[in-house]
Amino acid sequence: MAIEVPLILTLDFHGVPHRWVTWQQACFYYAKNLVAWTLGERAFTVYGGVSRLTGERSSISGHSIIAIKGKPMAMRAFKQVPPLSNRELFRRDRHICAYCSGEFNFLKLTRDHIEPVSRGGGDTWMNVVTACRHCNGIKRNRTPEEAGVQLVYAPYIPNKAEYLILTNRRILADQMEFLRPHVSRHSRVLSLSDAMT
Repeated sequence: MAIEVPLILTLDFHGVPHRWVTWQQACFYYAKNLVAWTLGERAFTVYGGVSRLTGERSSISGHSIIAIKGKPMAMRAFKQVPPLSNRELFRRDRHICAYCSGEFNFLKLTRDHIEPVSRGGGDTWMNVVTACRHCNGIKRNRTPEEAGVQLVYAPYIPNKAEYLILTNRRILADQMEFLRPHVSRHSRVLSLSDAMT
């Protein structure tokens, strides 16, 4: 049975955003009685077999946001630097080139290192920006100053809530409403989330 269910947002017991899980993983938490509390709308109902004793069909209904029992692990993870990938970088920068401010699709974008890696620059959130292929070709293995180009926006490290928004293309409205207060008010991700809702 294939059902179309959005990802479920999990929180730690104290309400700190943790990660996205599939409906199957959420069913595991419900079945093991590991769900401490829920928020949001009902996201899914999965039906099982029929009991020979009662004649009733088993089912598990789940919400779009679930808090998991146990140690408050998410707070420690919330402060960690999220992994860097092109997809999340381009979404952080809203698919806008940091040099010409043009908006491009994924295939026409590259990861540009402000301080080139060959010259000691790291492959980190604070040293990378989204660049179109044309601008990256102009900049090449130089700093922006050496190439005669200027950044139109500054890089930044997304926090865990921003990263959760960046990594899920199908965020439900109640999930976005929960994540929004955890995002920095200066984040470009808030503009992205406004466009998504």
